[in-house]
Amino acid sequence: MAQAIQYQHTDFEAYLEAERDGNTRHDYLNGEVYAMSGASELHNAVNAELLAAIYARLPDECRGFMSDMKLKLEYGNQLFAYYPDIIVACGVNEGDPYVRTNPLLLAEVLSPSTRRTDLTEKLMNYRYIPSLLEYVIVHQDNPHVQIYRRRRAWQVEHFFAGDEFSLESIGLVMRVEQIYRKVRKEVGLAP
Repeated sequence: MAQAIQYQHTDFEAYLEAERDGNTRHDYLNGEVYAMSGASELHNAVNAELLAAIYARLPDECRGFMSDMKLKLEYGNQLFAYYPDIIVACGVNEGDPYVRTNPLLLAEVLSPSTRRTDLTEKLMNYRYIPSLLEYVIVHQDNPHVQIYRRRRAWQVEHFFAGDEFSLESIGLVMRVEQIYRKVRKEVGLAP
């Protein structure tokens, strides 16, 4: 996440309107709007591999979205909107077609510029989403997957090259290195 953009404080409806008309994506943190940094080639390759595996496994009533779908969450008097790298949601979206509120699974590809936000702020806020069962962190620069599950009280599970992991919310089992198959040299895996 980068610095705050030109409008420091705005209401959510103005934010949504600006996002539809703008070329740059922004996270919304209870009235404050922050520009998002662009993603690297490595980030996109890792994200695409994970989404492809997820999407192939989804039942017909579920959809997977990649980084252009906003996630809105509210708790207490707080309101947030993020652009997770991957959102999996099931059922009909009865609200704004640019926003989901009922994710089953969220995934973020960790890069140096998103590390702090993904592992602290988003982890803390995502736990308040009633429908969320799993939050997955995929490290961009090395074969490492972290999974936080509601059923485990959001305690982290770590998986590395050679390990198999499961996304219980969608019944997907895969090997860590499968996510990195197009970027093996960049992350230190043998071809």
